[in-house]
Amino acid sequence: MNKLELQKMANEVRKGIVTAVHSAKAGHPGGSLSAADIFTYLYFEEMNIDPKDPKKGDRDRFVLSKGHTAPGLYSTLANRGYFPVEDLKTLRHLGSYLQGHPDMKHIPGVDMSSGSLGQGISAAVGMALAGKLSNADYRVYTLLGDGEIQEGQVWEASMMAGFRKLDNLVVIVDNNNLQIDGSIDEVCSPYPIDKKFEAFNFHVINIDGNDFDQIDAAFKEARETKGMPTAIIAKTVKGKGISFMENQVSWHGVAPNDEQYAVAMEELGKAGEALCQK
Repeated sequence: MNKLELQKMANEVRKGIVTAVHSAKAGHPGGSLSAADIFTYLYFEEMNIDPKDPKKGDRDRFVLSKGHTAPGLYSTLANRGYFPVEDLKTLRHLGSYLQGHPDMKHIPGVDMSSGSLGQGISAAVGMALAGKLSNADYRVYTLLGDGEIQEGQVWEASMMAGFRKLDNLVVIVDNNNLQIDGSIDEVCSPYPIDKKFEAFNFHVINIDGNDFDQIDAAFKEARETKGMPTAIIAKTVKGKGISFMENQVSWHGVAPNDEQYAVAMEELGKAGEALCQK
């Protein structure tokens, strides 16, 4: 996909996020929207995957360490063809396979059940190490929240990844600077994030995580990096794409009501139309 196509798809992913959370009357829109461009790039450009064969052995793996942003992952998977987009409206409904957190047993395309913060990166490191031990050529990607990296297990896993030189691993931190209780630097500051990963022997790339040119360059640089894992610190806007949600911590884990949903979808509709005129 070219940049314009990626922008259009990310806009569709955002529509799916808002629709799913509104339908569920619960969920986490803010962090799903901030990471929508990264989700889109991974699944439509970067990763070796096949929606028709979700379990193929040589596929690249993705672990959503910040599992509460499942609406972002689900919308991306649906738009990529893993399951019907219409099913997003069943998010968190009784009997739906689209649970509030990713479930590898029931959702096509989900490589790891996640949601207990701090644990996803450990699973990703295990997958990457397994790939090295079996001489497989798949790559492993994991997305963490910047609030999530306050968890100690993140750094245990990072120490292992750096020590074992897992250059088939890419850790992405969605640095939108907001967590459930407020600004991350006011709750328990993990800054400087880049220096911490460097201390654990990671190759670190700082980018604007809502800019596809920078996202593209970062993942290409990660592929060319040998002998060490890569950490991409992606500065993003929480609630990106919906004016009244952007940079508002109150939208971390709240669903829009009917009126707010209509406004959000109108904004995304206009954004899509503007992209179509480019």
